[in-house]
This record gives sequence, structure tokens and C-alpha cells, in this order.
Amino acid sequence: MDVILTENVKGLGAIGEVVKVKAGYGRNYLVPQGLAVEASTRNLNELEHHKRQLTRKAEKLSQEAADIKARIEAIECSFVHKASGEGKLFGSVTSMEIAEGMAAKGVEIDRRKILLDQPIRTLGEHEVEIKLNAGVNATIKVNVLSEEGSQEKAVEAKTETEAVEAKTEPEAVDEEK
Repeated sequence: MDVILTENVKGLGAIGEVVKVKAGYGRNYLVPQGLAVEASTRNLNELEHHKRQLTRKAEKLSQEAADIKARIEAIECSFVHKASGEGKLFGSVTSMEIAEGMAAKGVEIDRRKILLDQPIRTLGEHEVEIKLNAGVNATIKVNVLSEEGSQEKAVEAKTETEAVEAKTEPEAVDEEK
């Protein structure tokens, strides 16, 4: 007797396999327990149709995951925290903060999908894995800056722009004379 397994059966096969079993085993155990159905032409056609639907659905999920992966890898999240002189943070950057930073940039990800073994506790650039559907993983760059360093960079940028503006103003005045 041929049967189509509807559940994994130890020592016999996996879901969707067509296996040959003794008639009594199939009629008295597998079919009544809901572990298998008889392998008639109708059931075989239904199985093939179901397999085609599952492959289409899997292809669609993998395509969506690839699109999301491309969007995620284009993003870089930066966080500013207080840090010691050695570069250790007073606190940490957690998966919740990373998820909020990504949401601010337009990509919604559940924080539980962010594969962060331990919170980030040091300054610098870190790469964090994000688990997506269909076995696809994306990597996001997380840049952690100290408050003092970011303030110094802002002051440097401001002085550079002021210096550029100061250089352009005298030239404009000279041209008018």
C-alpha cells in the first residue's frame, strides 16, 4: 500500500513523501492517527499542487528578504553615548536602540531579530547581524561615538564653515571695489 505522509514519522519518512507500507500498518495505524493519507491519484495531484504553492511562497519570501537586506545594508546607525577615556561606554547600545535607530531611518525590524550576543559597550564601528525570513541574514554598521568626541567634531565643523565663509567674504568685497 502506498501512502502520503502528512507528518514526520520516525524510521519511515518526512512530510510529503510517498512511501510503501504494509496494508495493515497503513489502514490501522497511519491513516487513523492522521500521520498519512492513501496515495490515490487525487491525493497525489493535491500533493503536487500543494508543493508548487509552497515553492512559490518560498520564492516570494526569499525575494522580499533580499530586498529588505539591500535596504538594511545601505543604512548606517550612529549613536552618541557618554564614554570613558579608554573608550568604554557608561551604559551600552542594545538591540532595542538599534531597532529604534533603524525605524528612524525608515526600516522597521523587530528587535528580537537583531542578533546581538551582548550589548555594545565600546566606542567605534561595529557590525551587527539581523536575521530575516528565508534564512537570509543582513549586516548593519553601528557607529558608537562619545559625547565629547561628537561635540568636538561639531565645533570643528562649525569653525571650518566659518573659516570658509570668512575667506569668501573678503574676495566678494574686493571685487566690488
